[in-house]
Amino acid sequence: MKLKLAKNKIGDESKSVTLNEISDIVAKEGQKIFYFDQDNSHKNLVSLVEHFEAKGLSVYLKEIKFGLDESEYMYEVHIL
Repeated sequence: MKLKLAKNKIGDESKSVTLNEISDIVAKEGQKIFYFDQDNSHKNLVSLVEHFEAKGLSVYLKEIKFGLDESEYMYEVHIL
């Protein structure tokens, strides 16, 4: 499964990350916060949460609004 990371700047291109790459980062750092683009399906993000919960980790998923328009949001996933 590939997930699109949120852009750091308006003109930047979106980067994608796989579930295995996320697992490697969490294994090295122990905990990590990821910000995902709104183009990701909610179903894929829930699968991500379930994957790490099955490994015994705590995972928090929330939607973050950064503007007044309803379409201006991103997803935050905190893996502990």
